[in-house]
Amino acid sequence: MSKKKIGWRIVFLLFLIIATINIVLQQRNTPYQHDEGQVFGTYYHITYQNDTSLNGDIMAELKKVDDALSMFNKNSIIARINRGENAETNNMFNRVFKLAEEISDNTDGAFDITVAPLVNAWGFGFKTGAPPTRHAIDSLRSAVGYKTVMLRDNRIFKQNPKTMLDFSAIAKGYGCDVVAYLLERRGIENYMIEIGGEVVTHGISEKRLPWKIGVTKPTDDSTAVDQELQTVLNVKDMAMATSGNYRNFYYRGGKKYAHTIDPSTGYPVQHNILSATVLAKRCAEADAYATAFMVMGLDKAKKVLDKHPELMAYLIYSDHQGQLQVWYSPSMKGKILK
Repeated sequence: MSKKKIGWRIVFLLFLIIATINIVLQQRNTPYQHDEGQVFGTYYHITYQNDTSLNGDIMAELKKVDDALSMFNKNSIIARINRGENAETNNMFNRVFKLAEEISDNTDGAFDITVAPLVNAWGFGFKTGAPPTRHAIDSLRSAVGYKTVMLRDNRIFKQNPKTMLDFSAIAKGYGCDVVAYLLERRGIENYMIEIGGEVVTHGISEKRLPWKIGVTKPTDDSTAVDQELQTVLNVKDMAMATSGNYRNFYYRGGKKYAHTIDPSTGYPVQHNILSATVLAKRCAEADAYATAFMVMGLDKAKKVLDKHPELMAYLIYSDHQGQLQVWYSPSMKGKILK
């Protein structure tokens, strides 16, 4: 090789080194933004590395989700459908509906977006009240069943007009995904999005480390004062959602009633899982599967995970002696930091 060629290679390598150093320095000097607000009846907290805040754009994207899927927005598409109006759906609504259908099929109906009447009857959702009678539950079950609702040509068709749709167990996760798509379109590589406890991360945090997300220890604390962590997970370039009964419950007649309703029975679940944390590529999936696992119980949840290796789960349950135990997917092992 001639000296001239060697010289050009050295110059080229020096150029690459200098360019890389400049990129690293520029990235280190770019601040992290911290935006927050309210949506879907809860709060969002979003941290991302960018020169300026994009909170206006973030709020605009979340408003689209709210206008399509929110039970708290009386003018949303889903609210109008539940009132019996002939509302036209949009692409956002259709994507979430089809994903919900797919997850319902994968979980034998444990995830069901038509379970709202039963949830409401048990005092969670829109109202509170005494536990419903067996007769009332049997009557409501006739209006529950995801297979009785169809989406055709941007219209929802119900076999039973009393059937109600409820995207509460998937909308927050989907909202996280929508914000992630926005940030990625803007070329932002480092971010953490949290909406009502559902999370999507990418890249690194301000500390130049992978994002670390805690999983709360499931204790009977409906006031949410007790925030002791069960574990801390390395959630890098993943979505994470947690569902649990340890915050939402009430006692009546000496009996504890959880907020998770089994669509197949009409009653609150009595399984031993106290908390289900799911990691997936999309937060909408993680959100829905976490809810489904709370309905299914430990053994059935494991079977679903065997069929879907793209999912990871960290399940906290109570053993026969009432002691907290943990089971997690083998692929989750490298993500457990504490």
